[in-house]
Amino acid sequence: MLNVGFYFVMYSCSGWCCRAHLQLDLPTRPVRHEPLCCVGSLTVMMLPAALAVLLTIFSLIETKEKDFYTFKVVNIRGKLVSLEKYRGSVSLVVNVASECGFTEEHYKDLQQLQRDFGPYHFNVLAFPCNQFGQQEPGSDKEIDSFVRRVYGVSFPLFSKIAVVGTGANNVYKYLVESSENEPDWNFWKYLVDVNGKVLNAWGPKVSVKEIRPKIAEMVRQIIIKKKEEL
Repeated sequence: MLNVGFYFVMYSCSGWCCRAHLQLDLPTRPVRHEPLCCVGSLTVMMLPAALAVLLTIFSLIETKEKDFYTFKVVNIRGKLVSLEKYRGSVSLVVNVASECGFTEEHYKDLQQLQRDFGPYHFNVLAFPCNQFGQQEPGSDKEIDSFVRRVYGVSFPLFSKIAVVGTGANNVYKYLVESSENEPDWNFWKYLVDVNGKVLNAWGPKVSVKEIRPKIAEMVRQIIIKKKEEL
């Protein structure tokens, strides 16, 4: 008997390899060896299984449930930011405009909401939009300067976007699909809970004061829960 040890390596077209060490006791008389093509055949046989695993992984990634806070947007100063920072808070998402008949009332009341509830896990999130009546014609810098100077806005503002149509921002596509309410004018308001789910939507004719009690109750529930967790 002859004792023989050797290594072999298998490569697949995807680039991975497998190396193994074999220790065999071989008879001294000649034996018939399997052709090397068997190694290649084994690799080919393993490819479907490997591809199936990869497809399953990609499928799980793609089907991960989205919510409002999973998106990234550009803020009014041109920086890409994640909405994840607002998770755990109630958000009122509004498409705003500087030259609309609803501008003054809404901006004043939105700022009051931010002032009253901002310290308690609430934010107004404003997205300028020029699609309705061309009433937000200015640049991001001009919009930011105007609302801070005239209305003392302290809530987060984001870069001007489209909220309807084929060019609509993905954030608004999500809001519309989730609420089944598409904005048809400025100052549509979407109420988003702490988990990023859209609870309700109101058009510009519904005042901020009318929905204030709903927001106040949601904020109150957050405060109670936070105290219980202490």
